[in-house]
Amino acid sequence: MSHPTPFPFPASPGREPGIVRWGILGCGDVTELKSGPGFRLATGSRLVAVMRRNGALAADYARRHGVPRWYDQAEALLADPEVDAVYIATPPDSHESYARQVAAAGKPAYVEKPMARSVAECDRMIAAFAARGVPLHVAYYRRALPRFLQVKQWLDEGAIGRITGVDYHHASPAHRTAAGWRTDVRTAGAGLFLDLGSHALDLIDFLVGPLTDVSGRARNAGHPQEAEDSVVLHFTAGGADGVASWNFATDATRDVCRISGTEGCVEYSVFDPAPVRLTRGRETREVEVPHPPHVQQPLIQTVVDALLGRGACPSTGQSARRTSAVMDAALASYYGDRGGEFWNAPESWPGRRP
Repeated sequence: MSHPTPFPFPASPGREPGIVRWGILGCGDVTELKSGPGFRLATGSRLVAVMRRNGALAADYARRHGVPRWYDQAEALLADPEVDAVYIATPPDSHESYARQVAAAGKPAYVEKPMARSVAECDRMIAAFAARGVPLHVAYYRRALPRFLQVKQWLDEGAIGRITGVDYHHASPAHRTAAGWRTDVRTAGAGLFLDLGSHALDLIDFLVGPLTDVSGRARNAGHPQEAEDSVVLHFTAGGADGVASWNFATDATRDVCRISGTEGCVEYSVFDPAPVRLTRGRETREVEVPHPPHVQQPLIQTVVDALLGRGACPSTGQSARRTSAVMDAALASYYGDRGGEFWNAPESWPGRRP
C-alpha cells in the first residue's frame, strides 16, 4: 500500500516532528468557534499566530484563544519562520490576493469557502500553488462531518441501488436579515447563493460525483439590492439528472436534499440538524448524528494529516474549483461574463432590473 508523501517543511526555530504550526489571516467570527479552536485541538496541529488589520482586535483574539503571537499586517505573519501553514479566513474578495502571497512564501494554505468570487480567481490561485509545488485546501468542511459521511456510506454501499436523481431545495428569508459583505457583490462575488449554495453543491459533488451539463437561471425577485436572491439549477451528477433551487426572497424555510435510486432514497439537510434518513420500500431509517463542537475540526484534521503524510484531505483547490465553476454557470444569466471584474460594472449585468 502506498503512503502519502509529507510536505517538506523547511527547518525552522522550534520545529517539532509531526506538528504543523498554523497562522490565521483574518480572525473574524468564523474563527471564534467553527474553525479557530480546531487548529489548536487537531492532533499534530498548533495555532501559533493570528493577523487582523485591526491590531487591537488581533491582540484580543490572541489573548482569548491562547495564541502566542498576533500581527496587524499579513506580510509579517507570512514572514514568521514559525508559521508553517496559513488559514485564510477573510471575505472572498481578498482570497486570491492572500492566497498568492501564501504560495509565494512557499507555505500550504487552507482557504475559507467559497474559494473565490469566480472560477477565474480560483484558476489563478491553483496556478500559483502548482508553480511552487505547495498544497491548497478549501474549507468545505461538510465533506468530513460525521452526518454526511453516514450518507456517503449508504450511497457507497449501494443502499439505494443505482442513483437515478438528485434534488435539493433551499428557501429562507436570509436576504432580509443578511448584512455586511455576504450580499455585497464586490466583496462576495454574488449574493447568498455563493455563501450558502456553495455548501450544498460541494456536498453533491462529494456524495454523488462532479456536476456536469450545468445550466441555470438567477434573478433578483424581491430585494432592493444589486445581488441575485433566487437561483434555479439543472445538472447531471453520478449519471443521474439533478435539479436545485435557492429562494432567499421568501418567508418560507426549507432545506432538503433527496438522492433517489432504483431501490430507495436518502434525505438530508445541509444546514438544519435534522436526522439523515434512508428509505427502502416502506421502511425508513433515521439516524441522528450531532455536529462536533467545532464543525471545521474534522476537515482541519484531514488537512494536517495530508501535510504530515499520514492521510488525505477530501477538499482541495481542484474540488473547490468545480463548485465555483457550477456557481458561475448558474449565475451567468444574471451577471453575464464572470471572467473579469464584473462587480465593477453592474450596469452591464443582463439580469439586473432597471
